[in-house]
Amino acid sequence: MKLAENKATLSFSDGSPSIEMPVYSGNIGPDVIDIRKLYAQSGMFTYDPGFLSTASCQSAITYIDGDKGELLYRGYPIEQLANKADYLDTCYLLLNGELPVGQQSKDFHKLVNNHTMVNEQMQFFLRGFRRDAHPMAVLTGLVGALSAFYHDSTDINNPEHRHIAAIRLIAKMPTLVSMAYKYGVGQPFMYPRNELSYAGNFLRMMFGTPCEEYKVNPVLERAMDRIFILHADHEQNASTSTVRLCGSSGTNPFAAIAAGVACLWGPAHGGANEACLNMLEDIQKMGGVSKVGEFMNQVKDKNSNVKLMGFGHRVYKNYDPRAKLMQETCDEVLKELGLENDPLFKLAKELERIALEDEYFVSRKLYPNVDFYSGIVQRAIGIPVNLFTGIFALARTVGWIAQLNEMISDPEYKIGRPRQLFVGSPRREVQR
Repeated sequence: MKLAENKATLSFSDGSPSIEMPVYSGNIGPDVIDIRKLYAQSGMFTYDPGFLSTASCQSAITYIDGDKGELLYRGYPIEQLANKADYLDTCYLLLNGELPVGQQSKDFHKLVNNHTMVNEQMQFFLRGFRRDAHPMAVLTGLVGALSAFYHDSTDINNPEHRHIAAIRLIAKMPTLVSMAYKYGVGQPFMYPRNELSYAGNFLRMMFGTPCEEYKVNPVLERAMDRIFILHADHEQNASTSTVRLCGSSGTNPFAAIAAGVACLWGPAHGGANEACLNMLEDIQKMGGVSKVGEFMNQVKDKNSNVKLMGFGHRVYKNYDPRAKLMQETCDEVLKELGLENDPLFKLAKELERIALEDEYFVSRKLYPNVDFYSGIVQRAIGIPVNLFTGIFALARTVGWIAQLNEMISDPEYKIGRPRQLFVGSPRREVQR
């Protein structure tokens, strides 16, 4: 963060003295006005619901240019990482700032693979949940419970503790997600196999059984790895900000990540691909492809309350760069599994065609986003809809950890404490 040559001046129409505020520039992206002394100088706060115009931190991890449709991890375009790196190399990049080379990559892969098992008592903890519990409810509990099993890495202010916790969380999340799935369907848990890739190991723990040897399909393995890469981090979104805010109190890393899991559960955030697939299934029940035009007319009708899920994005005002990559993966997976004529996929392609041609959607830049395709890919692989957000949490864990580590290492960080505009009753006396 560097001081810009210009300053911002805040003036008041009531004759109060103007206030000069410093302006800082990042390496790329918008400048920021430093308002940290605003209350002391003016007795006022800023008002910014949703923090849409507020930079809560300085970060060197992820950069998004919503107008250009650009997403960079540590400066690398997401397209290049998705095509030239795997998920664990991407994890190393997010945590350390550089892509691993040679032995660094091998050592990091081995380190993560050697921590994939969870304490055996976690099975008994898991069995306290109902079999029909939502996987995200289970996962929130399991991640938070890790702090009860790994006492030697719970000091968030100790860099070594944070490093150990980071490796444990990245390594154990696939195991926990698969355990939540297996518990729900009543199948025995599958222990991890460290000779497999990160994505291949996850697929085996999800879909393998003790009855027979599970062979990892390389197309599905690559698809899962790409899903993990595309969801690894996304700047200061709701769940990342939750992890930072939670961690700012000094709580342990496992609790902070559990808070992120809980936030991600919301349908406006991590549940978006689940909502998208539910929309496709609803259209299919209405009559399928023949009803797509009617559905899209309802979307355009402001009085219908019908929403088009999986299109547009709060940040991207252009095409979501992850969507094109996920579209390619979608085509590869459906071809591999012989599902090119899958009814929901046909529905999705027709929705996409209309949205990209209809002036109503084009003028509003409602392009397909990553959620539109990722739900179809996961459904084809065999992942149940209610586990989609769990997959998202698995992938995003490394981003949360990287952001948490960056915050704790920042000498300017303080415990989060947003202010408010109070609109309730002023002081009054109890009359009795």
